[in-house]
Amino acid sequence: MSLVDRLTTDMKQAMKAREKARLSVIRMIKTSLQNESIKLGKPLSEDEALAVLTRELKQRKDSLQEFKNAGRQDLVEEVANEIAIVQSYMPEQLSEEEVEALIDETISEVGAVSKADIGKVMKAVMPKVKGRADGSVINKIVRSKLS
Repeated sequence: MSLVDRLTTDMKQAMKAREKARLSVIRMIKTSLQNESIKLGKPLSEDEALAVLTRELKQRKDSLQEFKNAGRQDLVEEVANEIAIVQSYMPEQLSEEEVEALIDETISEVGAVSKADIGKVMKAVMPKVKGRADGSVINKIVRSKLS
């Protein structure tokens, strides 16, 4: 089942169950996917849809941090719920050990030896994880390995 089909089915269920928060997030995701499809002028592939989901998740995580810094607990809870809903549509996340193994493999592939090679490693490793790991976590691990 494609992501759009799954979203449509879940949207119907949320409507029937009168889950306003879940319905709102699903509609937002569908709208983002539709806007991206219109922008590209073609239906989205699974990778393109995943990129949109990843972007939406990152926006919410950034908002969560800003609301925490501002002391807005009411908004923190709301955004945390939205993050949980968006994450339910993401592929299963890699464990930290799996990410480290992938990074070690990539470091040896590109021949990275110093901090100057961080960009090369990141460029090679990001397509391999495709939304299955957070970019900031990957960056932190790569930096620690190349220090």
